[in-house]
Amino acid sequence: MKFEKIKNKGQARLFESQYLEMLTKTHPLVIWGMYIPIISYMLYYSHDTLGFKVSTVAMIFFGAMFFWSFFEYIMHRFMFHFASDSPKVQRFIYVMHGNHHEYPRDKQRLFMPPVPSLILASAIFGAQYIFLRQYTFMFFPGFLLGYLIYGSMHYAIHAWNPPFKFLKPLWRNHHLHHYKSEDKGFGVSSSVWDVVFGTFFDLDKEKEDKEKVKELMFNK
Repeated sequence: MKFEKIKNKGQARLFESQYLEMLTKTHPLVIWGMYIPIISYMLYYSHDTLGFKVSTVAMIFFGAMFFWSFFEYIMHRFMFHFASDSPKVQRFIYVMHGNHHEYPRDKQRLFMPPVPSLILASAIFGAQYIFLRQYTFMFFPGFLLGYLIYGSMHYAIHAWNPPFKFLKPLWRNHHLHHYKSEDKGFGVSSSVWDVVFGTFFDLDKEKEDKEKVKELMFNK
């Protein structure tokens, strides 16, 4: 993740094949459009077919959204920033996340694209079903919505200034993760777990570098 210079133009070439390369890019609205029907149907199925009370569906759904924030933190901290001497592992980490650090203005790779996203989502649903059984139809939609919010917040942090003052610490925490230290600031949709695990930047001591922040923002 330690690049000599952030590249403000272009995007990483991840595969030699133009077809594989095409499958690495997407637009946020495509992913929202793909998953909202799945989320809606599973919640409906949980209540109408499985017979769970609306209160039960809502409790598990929102609990799963909160769980996503923890999953997001763990994945970002321990997988996407995993250090290894293996070229194959380094290549995998670069494809998954490193290219975003080198090309932070690449807005086509903030969401996992449709094909790999559906494959991974199916695997996660299967893994959750092993443990949760019927409750998966309430838990998985909340987990998915958490992911959609995470991706959208990530997009917003690189696209705009914080719309509300209370969101500025979240924005700064992510910006500092990019240009100050990759060992802190792992939360994107929430800073809760950075605070819990002591990886939130001390914003009172960190002077905001507006030029470096500008390098992380999408071209208008």
